[in-house]
Amino acid sequence: MGTLTYDSKLVVSFDDRVLAHLQAAIWAKLRRGEPFAFTWTESASASGFGRTSVWLSPAIPVAFEYFGGRAPRLNPAWVQAMNRSANSAGGLTIVPEPLEAGREPTG
Repeated sequence: MGTLTYDSKLVVSFDDRVLAHLQAAIWAKLRRGEPFAFTWTESASASGFGRTSVWLSPAIPVAFEYFGGRAPRLNPAWVQAMNRSANSAGGLTIVPEPLEAGREPTG
């Protein structure tokens, strides 16, 4: 589990793989100077809250810290889906990972 730290005040844990894809989508928006909303859900028993939303802007510091030493391999289809979500009126949400083109389902 890695962490996203927002404005040095809010620290949220995400699986490293999810966090890497979030980072790619967030960096894309912030690099262009585009502020946007980010909303996620988590177990109410874990944090006391069920859903959290923040306003991400280039002026507000955000940090990504990973538990694992290696960067997860990015699924371009998932990055694209997260980018579409970030560009929507509702803002960025964690969308289900789509199957990569040319890859067979596992399991």
